[in-house]
Amino acid sequence: MNSISLWDLPTRLFHWLLVVTVTGSLVTVNLGGTWMLWHERCGLAIVGLISFRLVWGIIGSTYSRFIQFIPRPSAIAAYLRGEWKGLGHNPLGALSVLALLGLMGFQAVTGLFATDAIAFNGPLYSAVSSGWNDTITSWHKLTEWFIYGLIGLHIASVFFYTLIKKDNLIAPMITGRKLVEEAPDKDRKGGGLVAFIIALAIAGFAVWVASGGLLPPPPPPPTDLGW
Repeated sequence: MNSISLWDLPTRLFHWLLVVTVTGSLVTVNLGGTWMLWHERCGLAIVGLISFRLVWGIIGSTYSRFIQFIPRPSAIAAYLRGEWKGLGHNPLGALSVLALLGLMGFQAVTGLFATDAIAFNGPLYSAVSSGWNDTITSWHKLTEWFIYGLIGLHIASVFFYTLIKKDNLIAPMITGRKLVEEAPDKDRKGGGLVAFIIALAIAGFAVWVASGGLLPPPPPPPTDLGW
C-alpha cells in the first residue's frame, strides 16, 4: 500500500465549508424570523462556494477536475460489475457530486429572488416581476425536500463505503491523503496558487453579483420640506 496525495486543500475546504453553510441555511430557514438574515448570508456563501468549485473543476488539481471524474456510461457499467479501477470519485460518487452541485447551486440561485411575503426578500428580488418572484419562491421551497433526500443518500453512501466496503472516504477529505495499491506516482498535480487566486476572484465576483451589485441603486427618499 502506498500513500498518495489525493485531495488538495481548496477542495477539502470547499467540501467542509459547504457542509457548514448548507447546514446553516437549513437550520436558519426553519427558525425563521430574524434568522432569515443569516439564511441569506449562508445562501450567498453557497453561491461563492459553488462558483469556486465550478472554476476549480477546470483549473484545479488532478482529482478535482471534472474531466477526470465525470463518468462515461462504460465506466458506470464497469463499476457496477466490480471491474472499475481508479482514484478519486468512483462513477456513482461522481454522479452524486454533480447532483449535489447542481441542486445546491439551483437552490442558492433561486433563493436570491425568493420572498417569504412577510419581511424577507432575496437580494435580487427586485430584478424580476412579482409573478416570477412567486414562481421562483415555490421552486425554492420545493427543492428543499430534494436536498434533504440527497444529503441523506450521500451520508448513507459515505458510511456504507467506509464501514461495509472498508474504503474510508472521510479520512482523505480531512488529510488529503489516501492509501492505495497503485504506484506512488499517482499524486495529484496542478491547481497551484495562481489557479486558486483566479477561482477565488471569480467566486468573489459571483457573490458581488448575487448580492445585487449589478442592480441600479434604489431611488433616494423624498426630501421632507416641512410643508
